[in-house]
Amino acid sequence: MIAVVDYHKGNLKSVERGIAAAGGDARVTDDAALIARADAIVLPGVGAFADAAATMQALGQTGAVRRRIEAGVPFLGICLGMHLMFEEGVEGAPDEDDETSSHNACGLAILPGVVTPLPRTDPQGHSYKVPHVGWNTVEYRGGSEGSGGLHKASSARAENPSGVFVRAGLSERLEAAGPFAEQVAFASPLFAGIPSGTYFYFTHSYVAPDGPFATAHTTHSVTFPCAVQFGDVAFGVQFHPEKSSEAGARLLRNFVDIVKGA
Repeated sequence: MIAVVDYHKGNLKSVERGIAAAGGDARVTDDAALIARADAIVLPGVGAFADAAATMQALGQTGAVRRRIEAGVPFLGICLGMHLMFEEGVEGAPDEDDETSSHNACGLAILPGVVTPLPRTDPQGHSYKVPHVGWNTVEYRGGSEGSGGLHKASSARAENPSGVFVRAGLSERLEAAGPFAEQVAFASPLFAGIPSGTYFYFTHSYVAPDGPFATAHTTHSVTFPCAVQFGDVAFGVQFHPEKSSEAGARLLRNFVDIVKGA
């Protein structure tokens, strides 16, 4: 069973239908106990980072999802779901304009860094519409089919016995980012059969930080990660595969194949 996490926001049914069409046994649930037993997890993406993170924590979903990812269970974060894989996000936080603020919302802390607003201008000063809504190309590292960088991340936030994530200091965060320094080439199974440069559908105003965990990029005002990977079977995508026609359907079929092979 593939648990589609219901944090009381978002396009749950379209994601559920997309997974079912791809041959997966999807079930929308907000039950942390059921999520903790799922064969795979999909974290869909609509809403604000801080609100979603708070709801997940209140429902007991944060610890359940994190433990399943760390156990090697297949995972797919979509849009905001990808953002929540990171340590923190400024969206909806008290000091939203300050990415170094100690009041940023806490994510799953599977990957290091802070999710920040998408710039409204490029380095040359040209203006871009934000939110970024519409079709855009997804480019893999090296430009070949399914190429990228694979890393198993260490978290920059420790978990205390009560299950509450504790912010680490700057030095600890930099130290925790150390394992990302070495890049390993691989063919990502999530993008099998999908050429670099394929168009996917985006709708977002915030972007994840870059790093060797990024497996694909897109450019809109700036170049930003649009796909990330943790370990062998945990993935995040900035775009919406459930809204991305045949390319998105193929990606969801690839994910279901990964689940069946796990």
